[in-house]
Amino acid sequence: MSENNIYAVDEAVAARAHLTAEQYVAMYRQSVDDPHGFWAQQATQLVSWSQPWDTVLTGDFAAGEARWFDGARLNVCYNCVDRHLKDRGDQVAIIWEGDEISGDGRGENRRGENGRGENGHGGDMAVTYNELHELVCRFANVLKSRGVKKGDRVAIYMPMVVEAAVAMLACARIGAVHSVVFAGFSPEALRDRILDSDCRVVITADEGMRAGKSVPLKANVEAALAGCAAVHTVIVVRRDAAVDGGQTRRSAATSEAAVDGDVGDVGDHAGRDVFWDEAMWAVSNVCPPTEMEAEDALFILYTSGSTGKPKGVLHTSGGYLLYAACTHKYVFDYHDGEVFWCTADVGWVTGHSYVVYGPLANGATTLMFEGVPTYPDGGRFWQIIDKHKVNIFYTAPTALRALMRLGDEWVKRANRKSLRVLGSVGEPINPQAWEWYFEVVGDGRCPIVDTWWQTETGGILITPLPGATALKPGSATRPFFGVVPAIMDADGNEIDGAASGNLVIKQAWPGQMRTIYGDHARFVETYFKTYAGAYFSGDGARRDEDGYWWITGRVDDVINVSGHRMGTAEVESALVLHAQVAEAAVVGFPHEIKGQGIYAFVTTMVGVDVGDGDGAGDEAAAAGEKLRQELLALVRQEIGAIAKPDVIQWAPGLPKTRSGKIMRRILRKVAANELDNLGDISTLAEPAVVADLIAHRVKYSG
Repeated sequence: MSENNIYAVDEAVAARAHLTAEQYVAMYRQSVDDPHGFWAQQATQLVSWSQPWDTVLTGDFAAGEARWFDGARLNVCYNCVDRHLKDRGDQVAIIWEGDEISGDGRGENRRGENGRGENGHGGDMAVTYNELHELVCRFANVLKSRGVKKGDRVAIYMPMVVEAAVAMLACARIGAVHSVVFAGFSPEALRDRILDSDCRVVITADEGMRAGKSVPLKANVEAALAGCAAVHTVIVVRRDAAVDGGQTRRSAATSEAAVDGDVGDVGDHAGRDVFWDEAMWAVSNVCPPTEMEAEDALFILYTSGSTGKPKGVLHTSGGYLLYAACTHKYVFDYHDGEVFWCTADVGWVTGHSYVVYGPLANGATTLMFEGVPTYPDGGRFWQIIDKHKVNIFYTAPTALRALMRLGDEWVKRANRKSLRVLGSVGEPINPQAWEWYFEVVGDGRCPIVDTWWQTETGGILITPLPGATALKPGSATRPFFGVVPAIMDADGNEIDGAASGNLVIKQAWPGQMRTIYGDHARFVETYFKTYAGAYFSGDGARRDEDGYWWITGRVDDVINVSGHRMGTAEVESALVLHAQVAEAAVVGFPHEIKGQGIYAFVTTMVGVDVGDGDGAGDEAAAAGEKLRQELLALVRQEIGAIAKPDVIQWAPGLPKTRSGKIMRRILRKVAANELDNLGDISTLAEPAVVADLIAHRVKYSG
C-alpha cells in the first residue's frame, strides 16, 4: 500500500471535534514556542491544584533534570474522584466486565453482591463516582491501618478487577507510591520488583480469571515472598467471596476453576494476611486526601531493559496527571458522558494512563475488561461494545490481527453504532490491519488514532487527532502538543526532511519519567547520553515527504511482543539456567499476530545430543523436543508466559566477533529469513557458523 493513500478528515467528525486542523497547528506551535504559557493554560483547565506553582518548567532537560510545576500542590486521587462528586456523583465512573459473559451478553449493568455481578466469575458491574469515592476512602484507611504512609511503596499484583483501580487510587490518596506488577508475571519476576522498590505491602487476589481458567495469584505471591522478608502485609481480594453472617464461603464456580491451578490457602499467615472484604468494613469511609508536591512520586512501573535488569520507571504527580488528562481529552476527542474503553491491563502503562488516571481525571466512564478478545468466541469485543454502548475503543494491533484472522462475521454480528473513535497502541499497526479496523470495525466512519508512546513517556507522544489530522494507514502521523521529535543518524547528527534513523525527543513534556528508581545514573546513561541534548527513545522512525512519522521498531535488544517490551537479556538469562544449555541468544522476528515473536538460538552443553533439527521420531530428536519443552517451562517460570520463545533453534555455535561479541544483526536476519543481505561477515571469528544457522533455520509454524 502506498503511503500516499491518505484519508481526509471526515466533515462530520470535524464538526464535533475539539480541534480543527488549523487549531491543532496553532496550538502545537504555541506549545513548542511557549511551553511555559501553553502548559500553564492546560494545567489551569484540566487539573485542580490546592496550591499554584511557582514555575512551570525548571531544570536541564538535556541532563534528564526537568521538573514541572515546582511549588504546586495537589492530590491525584482528589482530581480523579472527589472533584467530580458535586456534578457527576451518580454518573458511572467504572464499568467492569468479567471474564465470563452474563446472560445474553447484552443486559444492563448490575451491581452484584460485593461487586462481582450476579454470575460468580462473570457478570458486570457499574461503580458510580460516589461509590468509587467510598471504596477508595475505605481502602486508603485499610492501608493506613497497616502502617502505610506517604512515600512508602506498595506492590499491586491483581487481575483486571475494580479493586485494582481502587488500590491504585487509594495509594495516590495517601501519598503512597504504587508499583503495579502485571498478573501474568511469574513469582520470580514479582519478587525482583518487590525487592527493587522495597515494597512492604502487597495487594493481590486469591485468583484471577482468564479465558475461563484460574490464575493462582495468591500462590504466586507466596512463592515470591519466600525471598522478601520485609513484607509485613498481604491484602487479599477473595474474588468470589460472599460475606454472610461473618462466614465467608467460596462459590462452586471458583472451586471448579481452581482445578486449573490451586489458588492456595489465602489465610495461611496470621497477622500478615488481611482479607479485603473484611478489612474494608472495619474502617471509616472518610479519608481526606494527602496534599502532595507536584514532583512527589506517584508510581513506579517496571519495564524491560536491554541489559537484563528491569528498570523501575518513576512518574511524579502533577506533570503526569496533566499529561494523561490532556492526551485523553484531545487524542480521543473525549466529550462528557461518553464511554471510553481501553483494553489494556493496569499492569502496563497503557492501563495506568488510559484505564485509570486519564479517563477519571476527565470525569469519564471508563471500562475495565477482565477477559481476552477471543473468549468465549471471536465476538467478545464487539458484544461488549454494543452492550455498554462504547464510544471510544483503544486496543492493540496484536488483538486486531488475531480477530481479523477469524473473519468479518464476528464483527458484523454486532452493530457497533455507538463507536465514534478507534485507537491503536503498543506497536506499529500494519496497513492491512489498519484498513480492516477502519472499514470493518468502524464501518469507514470512525477515525483511527494510531498512537506512539512508551512507559517512560507517561502518555501519547505522536498521534493523529480526530477532526484535525488526515490519516495514513500505518503512520503515527504528527507529534502531540509540546513534543518535538527528531531523527538522528548513528553519528549523532540530526537529519532533516524525509529520512530514517533513531527517534529522539528534543524538548521536555510534562508526562516524562523523572528517574529509574534507585539508579538515577542509569536513567541518564540510558536516555540522555546517546544523543546530546535529547531523550533517546530506543525506537527507530521514518519521516516521509509530508512530515508524517512512521515507527519502525526497537533499535536496541528489546523485543516488542504484542505491545509489551521484553528484554532479550532477561529471556537469555532464563534459558541458560538449564544445566544442558551453554549459551543462548534471543532476537525478535516478524510475527503475524504479535508484531514481533521471540526467536531463541540455543547452544547446548558438549555431549547433549538434540539432533540436527530435521529428524522426526529418532532418539536425539525426542531428546531435543524434551529439552525444548523444559526451556519453555523455565522461561515461563522465571519471567512469565508472555516471554516464552516462539521458536528455539539448536545452534552449535553463534556468530561472534573476534572480541567475543555476538553479532545479533546476523541472528535477526536469519530469524526473519532475510538471507540475501547478511552484510559483512568477515569480522566473525568463525564465518562458517552462519552457514550452519541458515541450514538449520526453523520456520515458525504457529
